[in-house]
Amino acid sequence: MKKITVETTVNAPVARAWEAYTTPADITQWNSGHPDWHTPRATVDLREGGEFSSRMEAKDGSMGFDFAGVYTKIVTHKQIDSKFGDRTSSVLFSEVPGGTKVTVTFDAEEQNPEEMQRAGWQTILDNFKKHVEGK
Repeated sequence: MKKITVETTVNAPVARAWEAYTTPADITQWNSGHPDWHTPRATVDLREGGEFSSRMEAKDGSMGFDFAGVYTKIVTHKQIDSKFGDRTSSVLFSEVPGGTKVTVTFDAEEQNPEEMQRAGWQTILDNFKKHVEGK
């Protein structure tokens, strides 16, 4: 399966970036790949074997889906690996000058072009950056 990587640097300490990435109330504020979509609810059981779910919906209610899976590796303030269906992702947090670098690598799916997937996941990460820096 093809891997796609997106990243951003957040002007915040790693502990704050980690908290915003793993707290349901925060996730509902930043988890959107398009302005017409939102995440009205999210659940997180942040432990290896724990489940997560983000309900992603069009704001007009015309469509939606649950992005859900299981955490496969958790290293606090450093790494979150997960499996969703037959795909995986890895999120790395690293301290860098000026804040925290967040790198997300995920398995591409076959229904949509790679660039569309990259753009959507990058938009989500850009929204995450804005959310963390705005708090």
